Amino acid sequence: MGFMAGALLGGIAVRRYGAVGRLSGDFARLQAEPVGADEDAVQVDDLPVSLLVLTRGGRLLHAGARAQMEFAEGLGMFVRHPALQRAVAELRPGGVAEVTIEADVPVRRVVQAFVRAGAWHGQPACVVVLLDATARDALDRARSDFVAHASHELRTPLAALTGFIETLQGPAANDATARHKFLAIMARQASRMQRLIDRLLYLSRVQMLEHQRPQGMIAVADLFARFNDEVQGKPEADRAALVLHPAPAGALRGDADQILQVLVNLSENALRYGRPPSVEPRIEIAAQWQDNGGLLLSVRDNGPGIAPEHLPRLTERFYRVSPAPGAGGEQGTGLGLAIVRHIVDRHGGRLDITSVPGQGTCCAVWLPGSTNVP
Repeated sequence: MGFMAGALLGGIAVRRYGAVGRLSGDFARLQAEPVGADEDAVQVDDLPVSLLVLTRGGRLLHAGARAQMEFAEGLGMFVRHPALQRAVAELRPGGVAEVTIEADVPVRRVVQAFVRAGAWHGQPACVVVLLDATARDALDRARSDFVAHASHELRTPLAALTGFIETLQGPAANDATARHKFLAIMARQASRMQRLIDRLLYLSRVQMLEHQRPQGMIAVADLFARFNDEVQGKPEADRAALVLHPAPAGALRGDADQILQVLVNLSENALRYGRPPSVEPRIEIAAQWQDNGGLLLSVRDNGPGIAPEHLPRLTERFYRVSPAPGAGGEQGTGLGLAIVRHIVDRHGGRLDITSVPGQGTCCAVWLPGSTNVP
């Protein structure tokens, strides 16, 4: 860590405001003050790092202001994490340890902890500096996903484009009919690759922000108005199939752009997979405040439904269900519902997908909040 914990903490006294080490409420706030006349003494809370002080038994003595702000209610979970507790227990006097802490609840978060043995107010202790590595971890995972999955997904349209180009350069060079047909297919394949790349980039951005709760405000009426504007860009047949119910009054805390993307992705999925083969398609989008709190957004179709064995895996990246015979529509990227899940997780919400084969599918998104959020 580049400094001696004993030297750093030796000039600091502790004023006790609660039971030492309790992790409830405000972490039993402890205030650090300079002692004596040493003008060069450093206050822990003045350091631009997320810093904790633990006993050699792993009990919290002090949480710096930066740590409380950056990790908020999740700080207690990281302090109690077995990897950190084991590092503290095994650390020898004067020793230094580095440990990676991974948590998947409520969203994935990766933190590097640097631990050094020292003293706090004359007693043996450990100084812990926490560095949030979540964004880097999300980038590494996105890179791995690209190598493992996206490269495979891109291979098919790329091979089609290469084949058609070779044909147009050779046997069909002077065939106007074949050229017109092949160029249309090539345009669709290029569009497919573009959609895949756009979805991958958007998913990567969502994952990097997933551990940060949004601070903006969403007026439900404005959200539905923006969604209605998005619908106007769809073909007339798709617009006719979408039924947008009146929006309830009120607002909640969240990222309006991301929640709009949730509605867009769910409606696109319903248009692609939820078209019944023999009756007029109908896709209903609605919102309703719940009696026990929160807003429920729902996208319901009257399509062929989804077999039960697919439901648990629908939000996996690149997992796709083939459209039912006669349902129409082309295969999607397999990323739309994965994006929805990560956005909902970031908002502390819940995604429920229910479906009955032959009767349609309902995607319901519950978001925490109330109509009177300031």
